[in-house]
Amino acid sequence: MRSVRSECLSRVIPLGERHLRHLLSEYLVHFHQERNHQGLENRIIELLAANTNAGKGIVRRRERVGGLLSYYYREAA
Repeated sequence: MRSVRSECLSRVIPLGERHLRHLLSEYLVHFHQERNHQGLENRIIELLAANTNAGKGIVRRRERVGGLLSYYYREAA
């Protein structure tokens, strides 16, 4: 609860329930599939196949919530 408030909702004013639900769903995807967690030795909770690429591909940036949340990953070579 604290992380969603400090990382997302403190920077955005929701314009209604629909907007708030969209913000929260985007944050949850970021939290579970893209954000490192110190309590898990900087691992991601739900590691996807796309996240395991440690090759020499181009580094890409994925933005969520209008650029407030960023995720950097390496594209397949």
